[in-house]
Amino acid sequence: MAKKHALIYTAKENMAPIDDVRAWGQSFDHLLECRTGRLVFGDFLRTEYSEENLLFWLACEDYKKIPNETEMTVAAKRIYSEFVRVDAPRQINIDCVTRGEIRGNISHPAPNCFDRAQKLIYRLMENDCYPRFLKSEIYQTLLEQAEGR
Repeated sequence: MAKKHALIYTAKENMAPIDDVRAWGQSFDHLLECRTGRLVFGDFLRTEYSEENLLFWLACEDYKKIPNETEMTVAAKRIYSEFVRVDAPRQINIDCVTRGEIRGNISHPAPNCFDRAQKLIYRLMENDCYPRFLKSEIYQTLLEQAEGR
C-alpha cells in the first residue's frame, strides 16, 4: 500500500499541464514525447517489473544521436551488456534472431544497430503496457488531479 502512495506522490511532484496529461491518453507517442510523461510511465512500469523496456527504448534514442564512432561503439557495448545479453541485469524480451543480429553488429555498430529490437520493445509497450497504464491508479489519479486544478 505504501508503494502506491509513493508513486502518486512522485507523480504529483512532476505534475504536467492538464493538456499534457490528457494527451498521454490520446497516444503513446504523446506520452513518450513528454518528459513528465516518461517519468510517470516509468513509475508505472516499475510496479510491473518492466521498467527495462522504457530504459532500453530511451537508451536507443540517445544512442542514435551519438556523433562519433568511438563513442557509438562504447555505447553499443553498454546497451548490449545492460539490456540485450542473455544474462543482462535488465534483459529485454526479444527473440533470439534479433538478439543474435545485435551481437553480430556491436563490434562495428551503426546508428541503426538496435532499430529492430527498439521497434519490438516499442510495440510491446504500446500494445501491452500502455493500455494498462491508462487504466492504472497512477494515471487515473494524476488525470483527476490535473482536471481538478
